[in-house]
Amino acid sequence: MLFRTQSAAVYGIDADLVDIEVDLTPMRGEADTPSSVTIVGLPDAAVRESRERIRAAINNSGFFFPFHKTTINLAPADVRKEGASFDLPIALGILGANGDLGEETSLTDMLAVGELSLDGRVRPIRGALSIAVRARDAAIKFLLLPEENAKEAAVVAGVDVYPVTDLRGAAELVAALRRATGRPAPLKVDPSEVLAPASHSGVDFREVRGQQSAKRALEVASAGAHNILLIGPPGSGKTMLAKRLSTILPPLEFEAALELTKIHSVAGLTGKAGLVTERPFRSPHHTISDAGLIGGGAMPRPGEVSLSHHGVLFLDELPEFDRGVLEVLRQPLEDQKVTISRAAMSLTFPASFMLAAAMNPCPCGFWNDPTRECRCTPLQIQRYVGRISGPLLDRIDIHVDVPAVRFKDLTGEAPPTENSEAIRARVIRARDLQRERLRAENIFSNAAMSPRHIRRFCRIDGECERMLENAMTRQGLSARAYDRILKVSRTIADLDASDCIRPTHVAEAVGYRSLDRTYWT
Repeated sequence: MLFRTQSAAVYGIDADLVDIEVDLTPMRGEADTPSSVTIVGLPDAAVRESRERIRAAINNSGFFFPFHKTTINLAPADVRKEGASFDLPIALGILGANGDLGEETSLTDMLAVGELSLDGRVRPIRGALSIAVRARDAAIKFLLLPEENAKEAAVVAGVDVYPVTDLRGAAELVAALRRATGRPAPLKVDPSEVLAPASHSGVDFREVRGQQSAKRALEVASAGAHNILLIGPPGSGKTMLAKRLSTILPPLEFEAALELTKIHSVAGLTGKAGLVTERPFRSPHHTISDAGLIGGGAMPRPGEVSLSHHGVLFLDELPEFDRGVLEVLRQPLEDQKVTISRAAMSLTFPASFMLAAAMNPCPCGFWNDPTRECRCTPLQIQRYVGRISGPLLDRIDIHVDVPAVRFKDLTGEAPPTENSEAIRARVIRARDLQRERLRAENIFSNAAMSPRHIRRFCRIDGECERMLENAMTRQGLSARAYDRILKVSRTIADLDASDCIRPTHVAEAVGYRSLDRTYWT
């Protein structure tokens, strides 16, 4: 007997439908001859091993594994299938072919995914949100998912999501859904409740003493989605400042949260939380490989730049990263996406993130520090800073010095500082101005402006031109640095709610190019 079910496979951050065909052929031979199970359709090792998992799950769930020659086809047959998410639909296909699900010959109006334990429990899978979106687009009525993944998939409107905990429960659910009346209610999730303001693990800018100029630079960076580099001695608060950067970014919109959740779901980072509602803050160690940063593998998975999508990628001790690893950042910083090509396929992952980095000014960390002596030679300093290539530095809009904190700023006598909510309110107002200005261009922040947009939206007067000409001549700025200064100037003007860029805005933007100043060379 032939029975058909449907499942889905995730490639990149999108899912494709997989038709599962189960054929049972009576065995010819002795009564004690074991039944054989053959899986075809380019399965990987995890899919091939599912034969024994499914056999034990069916027997331990109170069903009878058929004494037949069982052939399972995963179509399309020319696309590789990987992972254990096909366990549940294959098991349902075997039960259907054995007559345990009624007289139907297919379950093509429902899609099932899930890994099976030996006792029949359904384990969570990756990419549940991508699978739900694909099911909706294919007009599939019902989606059966592990309980841990159901909340994540239920945010997609247009498909009924049903959580399952074990194989017997899934079989009973299938029977209930086949009835015309009395069907169980699907899981419902209200997106407005999911996107309610969330906490940021208790971190706040109010906890950072002093460093007013660095806080201002981070506010400017957040307002325009600019990349930023913090330069200062050890213990000056660079990491502390960077960890609070995500608390002043605007809240995620629903579509951005969906896109971000798809990436995290493919990486297996969502769990029972469902929709990712906070902007991510990723801080990989400096020993990370280029594949870990960008993504990779035989079946490519997203790397840190994609996991930081719509959030912050923080690289602490920037010169300690391998130079080859840092160089692969150049393309995603420009294109806001990563394309990974393999012999079998080429996948594209979104990578629109803010790069925040921190570094010491020299190997010992105390160059230009008034309280500590630096013993590094000029050549050592030049080699240390030279570990970061010029093209990568050009892609970082803001370089700001973070000096050692003064004693009076650490004592209780220091005046209270602004909290994250106050700074975030100004950032949101500036982002709203940018969104309104750039809506027709389909971009949403000043950092994303191209040279064409800069010429149109960042016009300056004669005094500003002379100031920029003087800065470029004395500091040897590149054409890319010139564009970056104009974009940062536009952001500073937005924070001041100014329609035009004034000389004070340009002067502040030029001051955020520390590594371009002559004393670094």
